[in-house]
Amino acid sequence: MNTHVNSMARITEKLHWQHEAANQPREENEAALRLVRQMIKSEQRTELVEVLKQWKPIDVMQLLVRLRLKHARKLFQWLPANPSIKVVAELRPEFRALLMEQSTLEQFRDILASMDAEDATEMLNQFPDDVADTLARRLPEVEQLAARQAYKDDSAGRIMGRKFVALPETCTIGEAVDQIRAEAERIRKIFTVYVLDEESRLVGIVEVGKLLLAPRIALLQDIMNRDFLAVSADTDQEEVLRLARKQDVRAVPVVDTEGHLIGRVTQKQLTRIAAEEATEDMLLMSGVSAEAKADDTILRIVKGRLPWLLGGLVGASVAATVVGSFEDQLAQAAILAAFIPVTMSMAGNAGLQASAVAVQGLAAGTLWSSDIGYRLIKELLAALFNGAVAGSILAVLTFTASLIVPIQDPGYLALATSLSLLTVTTIAAMVGATVPIVLDKLGIDPAMATGVFITSSNDVLGVLVFFLMATAFYLG
Repeated sequence: MNTHVNSMARITEKLHWQHEAANQPREENEAALRLVRQMIKSEQRTELVEVLKQWKPIDVMQLLVRLRLKHARKLFQWLPANPSIKVVAELRPEFRALLMEQSTLEQFRDILASMDAEDATEMLNQFPDDVADTLARRLPEVEQLAARQAYKDDSAGRIMGRKFVALPETCTIGEAVDQIRAEAERIRKIFTVYVLDEESRLVGIVEVGKLLLAPRIALLQDIMNRDFLAVSADTDQEEVLRLARKQDVRAVPVVDTEGHLIGRVTQKQLTRIAAEEATEDMLLMSGVSAEAKADDTILRIVKGRLPWLLGGLVGASVAATVVGSFEDQLAQAAILAAFIPVTMSMAGNAGLQASAVAVQGLAAGTLWSSDIGYRLIKELLAALFNGAVAGSILAVLTFTASLIVPIQDPGYLALATSLSLLTVTTIAAMVGATVPIVLDKLGIDPAMATGVFITSSNDVLGVLVFFLMATAFYLG
């Protein structure tokens, strides 16, 4: 153990990288290059990867570009896929810039060209779409890479891998096991065998565990599951993820219009889709365009954010108009102005909480039409309880403040503010829980219901309810 630790310490001490400017190699990095080449030749994968994990991603990419092709290809295959190139490129503008440099693109083009089409296609899925498209255009001789471009963005056909085990239904279990062993090194993770009929159409699946327990002389058609999930190449990746979660499957086969098996969406790809969709929903819920990137130009930033800000401005203007319409009440009791931000904040927060849960349920496929009524009743009861607790606390604070600061009729003020808080919390929660469902039924991304829309609408409702309650119970 101590020997391994000491060895890693020596490697870490020797293996470091000085960041290089564009197309300007540094002599200080030559020693690191020699050591990396030596470790790759001697198959010191664990030690090398452990050290490179501590490097900045941009430095790892520069190292890959400086290595010889055969060494770069091997190291790239050794590197862990998480975090993927795609994710890091979205977060680090300088990393994306390096990916688009001519020398980097040429190096990766050579790496991809030296691989078989299936490996190259799977590797392309790790890159941002614009980088992948650029690389694919540089490889017109690879048929499957060209076919990838024929499918629309974010579709099953665009992200599917073409590594799988597919056998005829008349194949014996023994033959299937032998085939799995033969394909194990190429495919690595095999959980399912796909069963085809005489015309190569997908007719069933067999889990590997079930396959190993069956007699070797039995046929695949005798043990295969004919009730399985499959999607078309044009299916949106978010729908693929929803279906996979609903049926709890690790991979989803992709078929063409005639039912022929053409690929599969793997577990790793499903995980990546989930991360991408979560990021997109987060941006939408924050009032930012889903296409926003860290390295966007000023014009793109303005185009992506200004519409949402203007929408918020409209909502705030309406709320201000509502407040202005109760000018006489404010003149009669100026203390009411102190409770306006409290009411608006509670309404906005309650609406965002309810809408976030609804959006998550819709995205995960756990919110079905049959239980919408039950969920809305639960939201209503929870909102009533939360509103009652918050209203009671506000009433106590109002009475406490009246002991320090002179307040006219603190009892009626406490009643008006607590009832308004109860009402706005309940209304906001119901609006937040309902609007995403309605938008989903209309074919609109439910994540767009949050942020500006929910906050603005609930601000207006909150202010209106507050002044109506204050007029009825405090000023009446």
